[in-house]
Amino acid sequence: MNSATPPPDPDEVPWLSSEELAAWISLTGMLMTLPGAIDAQLKRDSGLNFFEYSILVSLERPEDHKVRMSVLAMMAGGSMSRLSHAVSRLEKQGWVRRVASDGEPRCISAELTEEGLAALVAAAPGHVREARRLVFDPLTATQVKQMQRICREIVGVTDPASAATIDEISRRVEG
Repeated sequence: MNSATPPPDPDEVPWLSSEELAAWISLTGMLMTLPGAIDAQLKRDSGLNFFEYSILVSLERPEDHKVRMSVLAMMAGGSMSRLSHAVSRLEKQGWVRRVASDGEPRCISAELTEEGLAALVAAAPGHVREARRLVFDPLTATQVKQMQRICREIVGVTDPASAATIDEISRRVEG
């Protein structure tokens, strides 16, 4: 007689426990409300939406302030089409310009201009204050560490390439 556990039935739904369901409801509530709150503050104070702000932040990180458009789309969390439209809006403001990628003239990069850097520097204090108010002030230091680990694990499942980028940035930030 074989005492091995039978394989799970592929048609059986692994329903969430009451604890998992409560966590899921909280997570989806946060995912639905936090982006709008962040966008509202940025729009009100700087005229940027969070996606545009993320583009400027991503362009500020490299020393030459240039990032290939395909990489920038991944870093900012958007499609190439969405990125192209956002970069066009930022170009009209004089904050970003499209340039040929170094060594690869057929590839296009976005480059942060001095005006774009100034806009980012002006927008950052209000954005950081709002992020602190909405996310960090309600949490203890232990909860912040837990949040970082939990979010990283989830991103590792949803988008491993983004998780690798997050790991790289985290290593630089943490020293």
